Amino acid sequence: MRGRLNIFQRTMLQWDALHPYNAIHVVRISGAFDAARLQDALATTLQTLGLTGLGMDRRAGRFEYRGGPALCDITVIAAGEQALADEVARQLNQPFATAVNFNPFRFFVAPEDGCFRLGLVYFHAVADAESIVRLLRAIVRAYAEGVAAVGGALERHPPPLPSLLLRQPGLFLRKLLALPALIGDMNKTFRPDCPDAGDMGIGFVFFALTPEQLRGLLAAGKSWGVTINDLFLAVLLKGFASLAVTRLPTEYRRNLSVGCIINTRKDHGMDGAHTFGLYLGSFVVTHEVPAAMSLRGLAEDIHRITQRVKRDRLYLAASVEMALAGAALACFSPARRKNVYRKNYPLWGGITNLNLNPLWPHSEVSPPLDYFRAVSTGPVTPVVLSATTVGDAVNLGVSYRTSFFSETEMEQLKNVFLEQVEQISSGA
Repeated sequence: MRGRLNIFQRTMLQWDALHPYNAIHVVRISGAFDAARLQDALATTLQTLGLTGLGMDRRAGRFEYRGGPALCDITVIAAGEQALADEVARQLNQPFATAVNFNPFRFFVAPEDGCFRLGLVYFHAVADAESIVRLLRAIVRAYAEGVAAVGGALERHPPPLPSLLLRQPGLFLRKLLALPALIGDMNKTFRPDCPDAGDMGIGFVFFALTPEQLRGLLAAGKSWGVTINDLFLAVLLKGFASLAVTRLPTEYRRNLSVGCIINTRKDHGMDGAHTFGLYLGSFVVTHEVPAAMSLRGLAEDIHRITQRVKRDRLYLAASVEMALAGAALACFSPARRKNVYRKNYPLWGGITNLNLNPLWPHSEVSPPLDYFRAVSTGPVTPVVLSATTVGDAVNLGVSYRTSFFSETEMEQLKNVFLEQVEQISSGA
């Protein structure tokens, strides 16, 4: 049985042709690292779930898991946060060989005292974060409880959703009517500088929010009438504004724009536990961020924007602009494609939020001790913030285009982010 690539997957394949478009989940699990046991758990899980021998026909827009052995190489790295960040960056920049049937997964391990970190690197076009959490959960169960705990095969080739025009003509029309405003926002957004658009290399940093800081954010969100995602968007915009100050924005282009990725499985009424694939939506927030503007005021403005998006469900219609962008991208030479988005869709960054707790309960025999994620930037967003709530804390992975931002600037972004969060959580 063959599956049909959706518009998000086809777009990711376009991006992957310019630079590897991968994503990574890293879980810390208790117990000593046993290489042979892990190798067996990986191979058995992937084969049992039917996730081997992936073939992709990009022209026809089709894919198929054809089975066969799971060829799982495990890279073992040194312990320590810097070694971990370096390995994540290396994996984000390393392509998958997709010309023939291939394994769209790679693995690495960082042994620690009494536990180890297991990293799963995946070709992003095959799956969203929810699918990968469930896959990693199955692997960890197989490692801890034996391969009999894996379960049965997944639905890997679900029937394609009808086109948006046929499925929801009202939503399709609302999206078309919203496009002029989006174009206007992009025309008024200050473009981040990029001395070398041809260099699409990715760097990575990660940090965490404490349980106390998360409780403070939740309390502030409740008091202000905004969501945690609204707060993260506001804090991220404040961070970008601190970088934009030195880049002298023009009088006309004074706004900053960031994107947000949404899991759309519930909107489509899908069985998330048994369907493996990629089901995403997205929207953009554009706002001026003057230094005098309070974080609360910015978060409240963002909340009004996100509420409209949710009310009209415009994030489900991201396929419309993706289809238009894909068609436009095909008109440019490979060299020019790397700069098309910066000039016409100038996002400063994007955010992807994941609450691990309902997907991987801590009541299980082998709960995750820790978990963080990283996502390739692609040609669209020079920075991607991956926020993962695990237990009572939040881990933040930041991937960034090194041709746009330096390590020093990313450290500044991180510090501004933490300062803003501390101000919110302390009630200052």
